[in-house]
Formats: sequence, structure tokens, C-alpha cells
Amino acid sequence: MADSEVPKPEMLNDASPPATAAATAATPAESSTSDPKAALAARMARFKALQSQKESGRRQTEAELRAAEDRPQRLAQLAKLQAANEKASYKLLKSDDPDFERKRNWDYTVEESESWDKRQAKKSRNRDNVSFQDYRGEANKVYKRQVKQLGEKDLEEYAREKGERLQRQVRMGLLRLVEEGGEVFTVDSEGRINTPVEELYDHNHKPSKEAVDKLVEDLEKGERARLKARAARGIKDDGGDVTYINDKNKQFNEKLSRFYNRYTTEIRESFERGTAI
Repeated sequence: MADSEVPKPEMLNDASPPATAAATAATPAESSTSDPKAALAARMARFKALQSQKESGRRQTEAELRAAEDRPQRLAQLAKLQAANEKASYKLLKSDDPDFERKRNWDYTVEESESWDKRQAKKSRNRDNVSFQDYRGEANKVYKRQVKQLGEKDLEEYAREKGERLQRQVRMGLLRLVEEGGEVFTVDSEGRINTPVEELYDHNHKPSKEAVDKLVEDLEKGERARLKARAARGIKDDGGDVTYINDKNKQFNEKLSRFYNRYTTEIRESFERGTAI
């Protein structure tokens, strides 16, 4: 029993070499035929998937860009359609009911109606006051516009300086301090309340750097607006000497120059040389 169960060395040696040879023979065949093709196919499939993903991302990006570019236009068209619809509805209701305006005003309070009337009257005055009338009116318009542009910080600084000036003039005896009904205010000789008395300009006053920068910015802004308005009217700035007092005089001088410059050039140059000497 024991002899039959123990394998013989000759049997082991005879069985093992054929298996090793078969494995050795199979490995080169698989590596040379199936593995490179499978790896190449896998790489091609991955490359095509990446190409498809790239193309899909590009299309999605282009669609989002087109949607973002068209969004303001669509919103404007929608607002225009809504305004046209409201206007058409208003005209239809007004044509159907002669008392439409009166009935619509029932929805407004007295304060809202008065505020609306004031706004319309103000718009009418501003519309009539757009054109140039005189320099005083023009200066008044500029002053009102600049007052509207004052910020909260500017108003606080103005109130502080005004309060200090009132207190100083009360100490100097230029103003009277009056208390009435629990309120304290100043009164000048003419009966004006909380109004500083006109004084001589203090030459020691030095504005802050922020105030100077703002003044320069306002002047440059006004100059840019003036040049833009002149360019819109087709008027060019002259780089030479100013020999006119208004546009009409400028046109007349240019007409004279076209006809008489060839005769007066030598006289004018001689006069300028003599003035320079």
C-alpha cells in the first residue's frame, strides 16, 4: 500500500517538463498576437471617448455663450412686447369706457395725485428750461445740478462748518441767540433764521486735498462734456489765436481771410515783427 502511494522520481521528471514547455510555448503566442491588439483597441476606444467628451463640452460651451449673448436682446424684446401690450390694453379700455381715466384715478390717494401733478409740472418746467436763455439761468441750472450731486459726506461737512460759523458769529455779536418753544436758533438784523452773516473772505482758509481733487475732477468733467458737445455739433477747437468773440464773428473773420489774406499777409507779418521788437 505504501509503495503504491509514493510516486516514483521517474514519473515526476517525465510529467513536469511537458507542462512547462506548453506554458512557455503559449505565452509568446498570446503576447505576440492578442495583447497588442487588445491594448491598441482599448487606447483607441479611450481616445474616441475623450474626443466625444471634448466635442460635447465645446457644443455645450457654445450654446451657453449664445444664450448669454442673446439674453439681453430677449429681455429687451420681452419688455418691449409687454409695454406694447399694456399700451394696447390701455387704448382698448379707454375707447370702451369714456370715464376710464376718472375711474382709474379712484385707485390713487389725494397725496399721490398731488405728488403726480407736482412731478408733471416740474417735468414741464425742466423741458421748457432746457434751451439756453441767459447766463444767470444757466448758472442757476448748474448750481442746482451740483447741489443734487452732493453726497452725504459733503452735506455733513457743510452742516458742521455752518454750525461753527453760526457759533462764532453769535460770540462776535453779529447774531442773536433766541429760544422759543424749546427750540434754539439764531436771528440776524434782518430777521433771517439760522443764516450766517456775510463776512470778508478769510484768506487763511485752506481747502482739504479731497475738496481740491473733487474741484479738479468737476472741471475736467465739464471740459470733456463741452468738447463732446462741440464735436457733436461738428465744431473743432482752434489751436491758434482767438480772433473772434462768438461763432458769428468767427465765420465773418474766416470769410474775410479767404478773400483778403493774400493781400494782408505781408502787412500783418510786418506788424507782428514790429510789435515783437
